[in-house]
Amino acid sequence: MAIGGVVTDLDVGDILGPVEYTLSPFVVREYCHAVEMHQDCFQSADDLIMPPTLIHLDKLRLYNHACPGGTGPTARIHYEYDAEVFAPVRVGDRLSVSGEVKERYTKKGREYVLMEMQLKRIETGELLVRYLDQVILAYKAKEEKAA
Repeated sequence: MAIGGVVTDLDVGDILGPVEYTLSPFVVREYCHAVEMHQDCFQSADDLIMPPTLIHLDKLRLYNHACPGGTGPTARIHYEYDAEVFAPVRVGDRLSVSGEVKERYTKKGREYVLMEMQLKRIETGELLVRYLDQVILAYKAKEEKAA
């Protein structure tokens, strides 16, 4: 287990969270403004919903909670994600996000980590979003062949 250190130390089986919070209108509006999602359901005064990609912010919540040392010695690159949305997430909902590192492997000199996250409504335990996130943690140049 690599919890309590830095993100680059995360390993298979590490459990991140749960982290609980209330979805605020400020976060929804500012995020949607930044990514140019100007539809009424994300920008209006009433009944705002969370855009599916806002779960990226939940990944940072988990990293901050589980890895207080920060990113680590190398930059992290978001490589690929897959989100399944089962129900709308509304402003004011009390939410719980948790994650589990499912894979860590090296491919072509790059370290990859695959984490599954789940976002649930606290009051009912309902699964709202399941998210698979793959990042590249580090790149290592090929070693020189011995002469």
